Amino acid sequence: MNQMKTLFDPTSEQEASGRARLPRPISLDGLTVGVLDISKVRGDVFLDQLAKRLAEHGMNVKRYKKATVARPAALEIQQAIASECDVMVEGLVD
Repeated sequence: MNQMKTLFDPTSEQEASGRARLPRPISLDGLTVGVLDISKVRGDVFLDQLAKRLAEHGMNVKRYKKATVARPAALEIQQAIASECDVMVEGLVD
């Protein structure tokens, strides 16, 4: 079920852009899972546990952290995630 969703960019987009979702992998076996901490208070506590659980199940986990919650991830982080990871988890807390 690959449905088209409308995503809005909070960084002053003028027109909404549509993007089809990528297909989900059947299994995470052998994949590298990226975990992005967006620098919200205590988000790292949750992500530490998540990364530990993923690693316990034999997954390769790569951790990333934004400098501040108020801005998008630096281009270097975005590029690293895109080139080093097969799937991504972004930790949002509130």
